[in-house]
Amino acid sequence: MWPRSLLLLPLVLTLMVAGGRIGFGQVIGDPETKPAGAGVSADLSNAPRVDVDRPKPVFMLFERDPRVHGLRPFQELVDAAPAGSVLKPPPGQYAGPVLVNKPLIIDGDGKVTIDAGDRGTVFTLEASDATLRGLHLTGSGNSHDTDDSCLDVRGSRNLIEKLTIDNCLFGIDLKQSNDNIVRNNTVRSKSADLGVRGDGFRLWYSRRNLFEGNEVTDSRDMVAWYSHDNIFRNNVGRRSRYSIHFMFAHDNIVEGNRFYDNAVGVYFMYTEGGIVRNNVISHATGAAGMAIGFKEASGTLIENNEIIYCAVGIGSDLSPFQPNTKIIIRNNRIAYNGIGILFNSELGGNEMLGNDFEGNLTHVAYGAGRAAVERNYWNGNYWDDYQGFDRNGDGIGDTPYELLAFADSIWMEMPPARFFKSAPAMELLDFLERLAPFSTPDILIKDDAPRFRPALRRQP
Repeated sequence: MWPRSLLLLPLVLTLMVAGGRIGFGQVIGDPETKPAGAGVSADLSNAPRVDVDRPKPVFMLFERDPRVHGLRPFQELVDAAPAGSVLKPPPGQYAGPVLVNKPLIIDGDGKVTIDAGDRGTVFTLEASDATLRGLHLTGSGNSHDTDDSCLDVRGSRNLIEKLTIDNCLFGIDLKQSNDNIVRNNTVRSKSADLGVRGDGFRLWYSRRNLFEGNEVTDSRDMVAWYSHDNIFRNNVGRRSRYSIHFMFAHDNIVEGNRFYDNAVGVYFMYTEGGIVRNNVISHATGAAGMAIGFKEASGTLIENNEIIYCAVGIGSDLSPFQPNTKIIIRNNRIAYNGIGILFNSELGGNEMLGNDFEGNLTHVAYGAGRAAVERNYWNGNYWDDYQGFDRNGDGIGDTPYELLAFADSIWMEMPPARFFKSAPAMELLDFLERLAPFSTPDILIKDDAPRFRPALRRQP
């Protein structure tokens, strides 16, 4: 007997050909039926709220750590508080979990701890127009299947501030939650290997949220999925994997943050729009270390950032991706990195304006596909290895700056050879190539108006 899936295949193919439709009913090749903006057809943040969480198990008291067995359940105080009231619980330790599904102002004044005893999620906020302030949330479970976290936010227009979050898998998890303010919180994950930690902040189909003045340490990522128009301002991220990772998330703003010792600073993947400005990103090291990265991203502005001591300062892969869009990299200090800017699978459309390139082992490198080198635009940048003069004193070099690839072509064209990039043999080969080139070197960039001195910058 034929498998049922094979018997249904002709019917499925007939319906696809007749209607030309796949997925959510979008007609392939028919521009009149396409959404006005990329990703809009899948943007559930504009739809009525639906239950997006897997059912979370209920844990009996004996299944929780004994440290919480004698604690008063915080849920009792929540249940007794009228909607719209202010709840100021007496200082002390309380047992979780907690569910708030009505607007309340809960102010712990920094003296209230809620502990779930290492099982499940500590606190779930399903209300809108509520305030959580001055609480210490700790002791979530460690299940990625049920997204165990310290705080689940499932409502909008909430204020979440001055929380201390630790010993949790995920820190603050927003799903289909809009217009919230999350500020001045500290988040630390459970002690675990980097790849199996939870995210400090996670957004899923959530829009117009403000994350300000928070500190995330020893987490996995701050990540935004399908979440547009959010602002990440004046936060600190340390010792995590991605400081912020955007996936199909458009028009987000990252400004005034300080990201240290993370594997990657800010990464845009399959995004359109977005601004990264006035940030300090340093010590993104390791094999995948990168301060700012792009993967098939478009229409992004990178300006006034301090990008220092990273394996790669800015890495671009097939970006800008959309036709007739640009990525503008302007007025940044890109210094003391292994590679200042690395382009892979280059399409062109990048503009580098007024940046300072100082002390990088390699200022600019191209990986696979250098055919689009001339479609990038360089103007007014400072290069510490510029060998020209400024005879008229106007601050602009008298001759263009050109970056040529001699022995560098070996490791650019054969990525495994990058391991030997600074080896004595490669340095000797590079010297001989410059002294008496065996062939015409490749021109990687040409800046017709290089600045003669670096900009006087104040640290962001």
